[in-house]
Amino acid sequence: MLTILGFAMIATFLVLIMMKKMSPIAALVLIPALFCVFVGKGAHLGDYVIDGVSSLAPTAAMLMFAIVYFGVMIDVGLFDPIVRAILRFCKADPMRIVVGTALLAAIVSLDGDGSTTFMITVSAMYPLYKRLKMSLVVMTGVAAMANGVMNTLPWGGPTARAATALKVDATDIFVPMIPALAVGLLAVVVLAYVLGLRERRRLGTLTLDEALAREPQSETVLVGAGSGTASGAKPGAKSGAKSGGGAGSGTGEDADAGPATADGGSDDDFQGLDPNRATLRPKLYWFNALLTVALLTAMIMEWLPIPVLFLIGAALALTVNFPHIPDQKARIAAHADNVLNVSGMVFAAAVFTGVLTGTGMVDHMANWLVDTIPDGMGPHMGLVTGLLSLPLTYFMSNDGFYFGVLPVLAEAGQAHGVSTLEIARASIVGQPLHMSSPLVPAVYVLVGMAKVEFGDHTKFVVKWAVLTSLVILGAGILFGII
Repeated sequence: MLTILGFAMIATFLVLIMMKKMSPIAALVLIPALFCVFVGKGAHLGDYVIDGVSSLAPTAAMLMFAIVYFGVMIDVGLFDPIVRAILRFCKADPMRIVVGTALLAAIVSLDGDGSTTFMITVSAMYPLYKRLKMSLVVMTGVAAMANGVMNTLPWGGPTARAATALKVDATDIFVPMIPALAVGLLAVVVLAYVLGLRERRRLGTLTLDEALAREPQSETVLVGAGSGTASGAKPGAKSGAKSGGGAGSGTGEDADAGPATADGGSDDDFQGLDPNRATLRPKLYWFNALLTVALLTAMIMEWLPIPVLFLIGAALALTVNFPHIPDQKARIAAHADNVLNVSGMVFAAAVFTGVLTGTGMVDHMANWLVDTIPDGMGPHMGLVTGLLSLPLTYFMSNDGFYFGVLPVLAEAGQAHGVSTLEIARASIVGQPLHMSSPLVPAVYVLVGMAKVEFGDHTKFVVKWAVLTSLVILGAGILFGII
């Protein structure tokens, strides 16, 4: 019964948010509360929620201060050179912009933190997508998949969890998987190319001058940055973000369809960020760059807990860049919307995970899936583990899968002569899909900053993320890694 109710709870949640019948926060709270009563454990709901909140509180704190920190870094101009470099590569070509999104997300993912990746990627690419009226769900989907592939780095989380749960070396898991993961990343880039061509056919390729002239004046330079409107446009040049007709809808019924050439115009004219915003601190550029490098280094080396690092980093960034208290309050207020949305979503997810775990539904679901594996599949437990990693890491946390289910799968594999390392490698192939799970806090940073409905993102990304995961699994089998 708990197995059925667990799957029913997850299905109800996904259907309601994809149909936009409920907001994600409301669904994450009310649906598990209702199912907790159905299970007959309504009296323990408070305990389950407190347990869930306690487990996710450090994550919520990390996200709150990380948003403030990177928001300030965006305000003061730390990432402006990255934006300009991407602009020079992308120009006004939708295909190049989508490919650039994949490459940027993959590069930034080297720090091992999904929230950081999404904040930087969206900050750099959002103005381009809005200016050209491109589909925002293409941006969120490509960024999530690229980050999902890179999330398998030993310091990214899943590989370390698999190594810990199975008592093997993380290097022995990751290094042999590099060829398969490289194929997966290539698949994401190819998919970005295909999606970009589709956007190019829908919108056409513009010159930079045409892109500037397509909208009336006044644009918000960066979602959530609170830096006001673009004041640095050249006289006679119109600047403005396209309204797009709904976040993430990407329908583009009112977009110009006629293609144009890709030459003409100045790269400096096509600004994603206002080059004259009052919050810029060019004299402090190298301080901010060194502070960010030191923060990411400390995070990778695990010198301090990540929430503590971002708390200290945000305090330093505010104090040095905005020494006057009213200016600090203004920066905090500018990013309060993103902070509230993301932290609220994390605490709402704590209700969902708390009920799912506390009632025992997760354990029953995992055991049922393991028990349904036919005996004849024993020698192919690597393949089975890889396939199971897709739904299981999507419907439950990484901790639940790697510490609860993976040891059972490894024991079953050993009984049939499949090595523990093969099982461990297969267990990480579902990460491109996992990064869009409603139980991953970072995905709310992604959709929140991009102003995309979570349901729209889910409907778009799931099929492509599953395909990417299967490509990695197939490459692993083909190369004899799994």
